Amino acid sequence: MKNVEEQTDSEVMLDDQAVGEYLRQNPDFFIRNARQVEQMAVPHPVRGSVSLVEWHMARQRNHIQQLEEEITLLMEQATANHQLFDRLLTLQSHLAAADSLQTMLNRLQGWARELGLAGANVRLFNDKWRIGAPSDFTQLALSRQAFEPLRIQRFGKQQHFLGSLNGPELLLLLPQAKSVGSVAMSLMGDRGELGVLIFSSRDTQHYQAGMGTLLLQHLAHMLPDLLARWVERV
Repeated sequence: MKNVEEQTDSEVMLDDQAVGEYLRQNPDFFIRNARQVEQMAVPHPVRGSVSLVEWHMARQRNHIQQLEEEITLLMEQATANHQLFDRLLTLQSHLAAADSLQTMLNRLQGWARELGLAGANVRLFNDKWRIGAPSDFTQLALSRQAFEPLRIQRFGKQQHFLGSLNGPELLLLLPQAKSVGSVAMSLMGDRGELGVLIFSSRDTQHYQAGMGTLLLQHLAHMLPDLLARWVERV
């Protein structure tokens, strides 16, 4: 007899899943039991307890606030992207109008400094561009063999890297630069085979992993064709 009673008790035991399933199958429960629902209390961390109606309204308010914050963030991102696009168009037109490679590089450098950065540099893999002596731009040359360990360590399988570099890495990429805290780098070419675009900042926290790379992506795609006006490809 006792076993039967225990079995009966276990059968009427309710858990969250059972209650939830019952409410889904009986959507008119709250209508049929409106008075009881109004009297139900839900634990509250500050007020001790609140009515189920108050608790539901608070959840709705929180949800609406979250949606408003998300909409605000989307609007801010849209504005930032629009400004970024305008800046990119302006830079592209200025670079395309340059009458020499040095002028183009100076304009890229000036644009970066207008953004508060330390500078912008382009390094070209010497097995893809004819920039050896007697070229005036041998300082742009970068050995792919020397760069490969850095690429593996910093880029992995990605086209971009944002963060800090150690001393030997900075010496390889930016031998003339001083007080470089962080960099944003993008490999140029469909397979990253043409060279590296480098923006540098004195602030160690300015560029960090996880930041957006849309600007880098556009510039890295645009620059090789502009460079090819002045430097012959192999």
